[in-house]
Formats: sequence, C-alpha cells, structure tokens
Amino acid sequence: MRADARRNYERIVAVARELFAAKGTDVPLDEVVKRAGVGAGTLYRHFPNRDVLVEAVYREEIGAVADHGRKLAADAAPEDVMLLWFREQVRFFTRKKGLTFALRASLDQEHEVFSWAHGVLHEVADEVLAAARGHVRPEVTTVDLLRLGHGLCVATERATPEEAERMLEIVVSGLRPA
Repeated sequence: MRADARRNYERIVAVARELFAAKGTDVPLDEVVKRAGVGAGTLYRHFPNRDVLVEAVYREEIGAVADHGRKLAADAAPEDVMLLWFREQVRFFTRKKGLTFALRASLDQEHEVFSWAHGVLHEVADEVLAAARGHVRPEVTTVDLLRLGHGLCVATERATPEEAERMLEIVVSGLRPA
C-alpha cells in the first residue's frame, strides 16, 4: 500500500474506532468520512461496506489487547500479571461490547476474523500464564484463563467499578496455589 493510502486507511480506522465507541457501530459512514477528512470514494476503496470497516476496527482492538498482554507478560511482576491481564480483558469488553456484537450479528461464527482473534488471544494467554507460573495453580490452563476472562466480562457488565475489582481479585485469589 502506498504511504498516502496507508495513512488514509489508518485515519479512517482511528476515526471509526472513536465514533463506534461513542455512538455505536451504526454511526453514519458519512460522519466517518467527514471526520477522517477523506472522500467517500477513499472510504469505500478500503472498506466496501460497514462490516469490513467494523472488522478492521475489531482487528485493531484485538491487536491492542494482545500487545498489552504481551507487555504484561514481559514486564509485570509474576504475582501481578493475572490481575492486570483480567483487568485489561474487562476493560476491553466494556469499551468494545457493541463492536463484538455487531460483528457477531453480521458474520457467522466460522468467519476468519473470529478464528484469528481466538488464535491471537490464545497465544497471549499462553504468554501470560507462563509469566505467572509459580503464582497460579499448576492445573490452570490457557483455556481456563480465556474462559475465566470471558466470564468476568459478563459478570462485571453491570457492576460498579468497585464490584468489578472485587470480582477480579476473588478470581485471581482462587487461581493462586494453595
């Protein structure tokens, strides 16, 4: 992709991410075009329909969660990495729930974007679990972490920040060796 085309693509995705977070994924694409400072043709050249744009934003967001998880695995204290990882998952779900629902409504569960996201998150959860070894029960698996993270997201959906933090701490405490 040429440098100017890449800049336009990135600007469109960044603006769409902001607008989707503020107004939902049904925001008029004309508003994305206007805020991004590009023409409609530029938007549709990169994103032939709304679903393709939503998918691009979702990929960027999953990439950001993965990058954060990798940074935690590399830099966080082993005794803290689980709590920090689950906090990031809950934060992502809270911010991007509409994005995930929009994708699931428009794409079937076998779509490549979901298998890609699953693979990326599985890899990062492996890294997080490896970083926390010695501070988590030995029988805890990567799948356990992913399912617990999903469960925490659902459980904290309507919780106050204090309630959500308490649930996170309870789960992490239960993961620690006896």
